This record gives sequence, C-alpha cells and structure tokens, in this order.
Amino acid sequence: MRTILFSAGVSLLLSLFGTPLAIRIFSRRGYGQLIREEGPAGHATKRGTPTMGGTVIVIAAVVGYFVGNIFTGQEPSVSGVLVMFLMVGLGVVGFLDDFIKIYKQRSLGLRSGAKLAGQAVVGAVFALLVVQQHFADGYDLTPADAHLSFLRDFGPPIGVTAFMLWIVFLIAGTSNAVNLTDGLDGLATGCACLVLAAFVLIGNWQLRNDCTTFLAPHCYSVRDPLDLAVVAASVLGACFGFLWWNAPPARIFMGDTGSLALGGVLAGLAVCTKTQLLLAILGGIFVVIALSVIIQVGSFKMTGRRVFRMAPLQHHFELKGWAETTIVIRFWLISAMFVALGLGIFYVEWMPK
Repeated sequence: MRTILFSAGVSLLLSLFGTPLAIRIFSRRGYGQLIREEGPAGHATKRGTPTMGGTVIVIAAVVGYFVGNIFTGQEPSVSGVLVMFLMVGLGVVGFLDDFIKIYKQRSLGLRSGAKLAGQAVVGAVFALLVVQQHFADGYDLTPADAHLSFLRDFGPPIGVTAFMLWIVFLIAGTSNAVNLTDGLDGLATGCACLVLAAFVLIGNWQLRNDCTTFLAPHCYSVRDPLDLAVVAASVLGACFGFLWWNAPPARIFMGDTGSLALGGVLAGLAVCTKTQLLLAILGGIFVVIALSVIIQVGSFKMTGRRVFRMAPLQHHFELKGWAETTIVIRFWLISAMFVALGLGIFYVEWMPK
C-alpha cells in the first residue's frame, strides 16, 4: 500500500507542476492543436491550444512508478514493466502522429494504416512477452496465459498465435476508443481516471486473495497483483495532475500521445490482471463512443443516411446545443456507473450467499 500511495503521489506532483512547463514550451515552439473545419463551430476557439500533453502523463507515470518502487524497497515486477512498455510504446506511436500534424500543419497525422501498424507491432511484442515461460515466477505464473479472461482465465487455452491476435485486437481497440473519446476538454482524461481507480482496487483485492497464499475457490492466479495496482496508481496520479490543466476550458490537450498511451495501459492492465472482457464494462463509455462511430460510418455507407448529427457521440450532443462542460460531466457520470457495474460484477462472487 505504501508503494501505491507513494508512486501515485510522485506522479501527481510531477504531472501537476510539469504540465505548466510543458504548456510554456509547447506554446513557444508553436505546438498548437489544429481543428477540423467540419467539426463543431465552438471548437474554432481551441485552435492553437498546446497539444502533445500526453508526454507529461507518460513521463510522470513512468517516473512515479519506478521512484515509488525504489523508495519503498520494492522491485519492479515483470508484469508492471511490460504494461509500462506498452504504454510508452503506444505513446511513441501517438507522438509521431501528433508531431506530423504539427510539422505539416494539418489535422491528419499518421495515415490510418501506419498508425494501426504501429499499434499492432507494439501490441504483438507485448502479447508475445507476457506469455513467455522465461518470465514465470516461483509458482510458474507468467504475466498472462493464452486464455480468454473475464474475472479470471476461463475455458481451454486458445494457443499463443490466437492469443496474440486477440490481444493485439484488444490493445488497438482500446487505444483507438480512448482516442475517439478525446474530443472534449477533460473527457478522456476523467473517464480514464475512473477506470484506473478500478484497477487499483482490483489489484489490491487480487493480492489479498492470491492463490499462492490464500487457496480458496475464488482466489486469483495473477503473477504481480500488487505491482499492477502500483502501475494503475502511477498513471492515475499522472492523469489527475494533468486533468487540473486539461479540464474545461483546457489549457493543454493530451493529443494522440496521451490517448493511445492511456488506452494501452488500460488494455495491458486488463491482460495482466486477467480481466480482459471485464474491461468492456469498466471502460463502457469508451465502448459506447467507439460504437457510435462504427454505427455512423456503417449507416452512411449502407443507406447514405447518418444516425447521429456527428460522430463520435459527444459531438452529436454538442450540435444539439449542449454545453461542453455539461457533456463532459454527464459522460463522467456515465463512466462512473460503468465502473461501478464492473466492480460490482468483479466482487459479487465474494458476497455471502
């Protein structure tokens, strides 16, 4: 618990006081947000707001994670380091996307194929490493197994190749869903904070009911539950500090650097805590927003008609006249309900019958 609190505190302070520095540096260099012409009219006032603020989240989270472990005498685990690798790797892909937008002064960065290829490469490396027997601990537990998981692994193993394909899909889907959510000030950051808080609780509960020390019908065979909670807390602290400056009206945007990195860390935590399918409930707001884009595109291609005034979903409500802060707060509330539902499902098997 000391490691969780210390890592979160370090990340929070670095992000809270590092973000204003990033705002000044990015503003001086002209790293401002470009706005799509077909977007909501109110977004034109955001043109030039510093972007790539996700670099602060990534750096603060990584430093907080390692400093917290070192300060409390804990050794960073294989699971924790691999999830951090996934976050940083996808952050680099997002950074390239953001930098191309700024350098070429256009709203399109990496081509969709190139971005997806970058996500796939990073995701495939992560998926391959988490099942390596070389990383097994004294109880023969690897960071993940070639199984599908909900509250824990279930069913027969699906094989390493199928597992890798599934994990790459999960990582790409989650990171793109968070990216689509990052369309209003503070929306994606606030929703990510709620899901990260859930993973802190899940990691703690798995530690207290670890099969290696507490053999019971519902115990958890997770390699490094405590350190995964530390990872979640570190990123949570970094997001909290960043949200101070990213809340409406935002003084900085996270950009694809932050949204892809946050999506990656959420997917990585789900894989290593063996809650892959539970992530769809915990991150339900991201799923809903991603589905709104799929529905909009599919409907337009098949019928020539649009279901929403604009996709992703948050822009539909903007065009209906909702204030930006109203949309953000209500979507935070919806996200909180999804997280509450997910945690309820996670804990229900421990309720007295």
